[in-house]
Amino acid sequence: MVAANALYNATALRATGNNIKEDVEQVITMISPEETPILSELGKGKAKADLHDWLYDRLAPAVNNNAHYDGDDFGTNVAGDTTTAASRLGNYCQISKKQIFLSGRVMNGLDLHGRKAEMARQIAKKAPELKRDMEMSITANQVAVPEVVATTIARSAGMPVWIATNDDFGAGGASGSLATVGDRSVPTGARTDGTNRALSEATLLGVIQNAWIEGGMIDRIYVRPEIKARISAYMFQGGTAAARIATPTQDYGPNPDRGVTVVGSVDVWKSDFGVHLITPCRQQRVDDVFCLDTRRWKVAYLRKYRVEKIAKIGDSERRHLIVDWVLVSKDEAASAMVTDINDVAMTN
Repeated sequence: MVAANALYNATALRATGNNIKEDVEQVITMISPEETPILSELGKGKAKADLHDWLYDRLAPAVNNNAHYDGDDFGTNVAGDTTTAASRLGNYCQISKKQIFLSGRVMNGLDLHGRKAEMARQIAKKAPELKRDMEMSITANQVAVPEVVATTIARSAGMPVWIATNDDFGAGGASGSLATVGDRSVPTGARTDGTNRALSEATLLGVIQNAWIEGGMIDRIYVRPEIKARISAYMFQGGTAAARIATPTQDYGPNPDRGVTVVGSVDVWKSDFGVHLITPCRQQRVDDVFCLDTRRWKVAYLRKYRVEKIAKIGDSERRHLIVDWVLVSKDEAASAMVTDINDVAMTN
């Protein structure tokens, strides 16, 4: 009796030389967040020098004794009515870049999974990385630093150093400071971190009120996601003095199950001093709550975003994505900041 042939199956195909092609989906999945809510909201401008300057001015304080005789001679004045020059501020431009270095085989030879061209994929990936780096610099406690060739890299001062008029910090903390550089003031003194504490409504409302008194209109509050959740939880507490009654003013989108939509997020806070959109930002520190009049901030570009091809040397291709930028604080007194915050429950 002749024995039947052995079954020729997938196991047999793999046993000698692995004859089965790999099964790899031709899509590369990446969930890394690309949003830059602060950078995206700020205005844009043009810088023409590595030390970028701008001017600001203030109205004289209001007085209650501005009264004169009929026919008074010109020059009869009241206290405080003087002509003053605008003040000059400055910040240094910062060069930020991402580099790509690919071999000749990767560029032109290899058949790669999930993409047709590796250089194009890398450029598409590096672009949001560059913007995230910029946003982290904008929200960092970083002072303005001028470049010293081959010694010191220029840095643009971040928001925590600028905001000083309407800030609130923990015990032992201190505001950032300006110093005179030539004929302008530049933020060269870093903020001193204090003892962390819980965020309170009274503190947050207090700095917003102070900014309003100065002339600011806070339209954005930026916090880390952890603190955003704490604010929402606080506003939705039931049966306490802190409880809020929220009236939805917009459609929350279609509910596929046709059930009841439970709202557990506070995105807009209407205080006595305006309407403030509360936005989570992944790039900023947990410690900081930025209350911004976004009209008074912008990013000026000495060189806008660009992809540059580097001269070819050997069997490789090189590119870099580069941007030359500076943070402009038109008048920091229009904004506010609460710092030294813990990721704990918000209080009254």
